[in-house]
Amino acid sequence: MSLLRRLDARVQLSTHGPLLLVLLIMALGLVRVLTAHWRQGSVLLGGALLVAAVLRILLPDNRIGLLAIRSRVIDVLCYSGFGLVMIVLAMTITRATLSLP
Repeated sequence: MSLLRRLDARVQLSTHGPLLLVLLIMALGLVRVLTAHWRQGSVLLGGALLVAAVLRILLPDNRIGLLAIRSRVIDVLCYSGFGLVMIVLAMTITRATLSLP
């Protein structure tokens, strides 16, 4: 029975591993935003979406887990599009602060 549990845990980790990686990068980005480094945090959040797009391209459907929402093409277009927009906006906004006047 122990071997069956270990196999089940390994299968679950391989299925949820890509999502955990993306969530870890997003958590780091949120920490940077909350510590007043909003530009770096926004780039990390956009980077997490780009990582999700790359993982969606590379991994088969049975290993992608919850990152598969729609078809592969739509997922990749949405993840990469939103990720690029976030990174470009974070890099191009100047003279902006998050504090209220």
